[in-house]
Amino acid sequence: MNSDKDLRFSVLLDYYSCMLTDKQRDVIDLYYNEDLSLSEIAEHENITRQGVRDSIKRGEQTMLELEEKFRLAERSQKYYEIIEEVGKLSADIKAECAHCGFPKGIVKRAEYLVQLAEENKDLF
Repeated sequence: MNSDKDLRFSVLLDYYSCMLTDKQRDVIDLYYNEDLSLSEIAEHENITRQGVRDSIKRGEQTMLELEEKFRLAERSQKYYEIIEEVGKLSADIKAECAHCGFPKGIVKRAEYLVQLAEENKDLF
């Protein structure tokens, strides 16, 4: 795979593909998700290599502007991080309860779960 590709566009495409033109969506998908070269895409789409590049660049710019405005990918990533943390804390709580009654650690973790939820409630 081309190491010069910014793979965040593959993620942004999941969120903002419906806001792109059909041509932009197709060439960006082929470029980032199918790892085709500009020449291969040009042949597949029956346009010039420069036309492919221009379409990709315009689509990338559109997705960056949309992400700056709506932050869907960023919020989604944060949501998954929170869920992961909640899962880890829940497992800790379960393990602690199984071994020794209700120690102070449980209260501390429970308070942290509440804090996480409060600090991030605007994400939902």
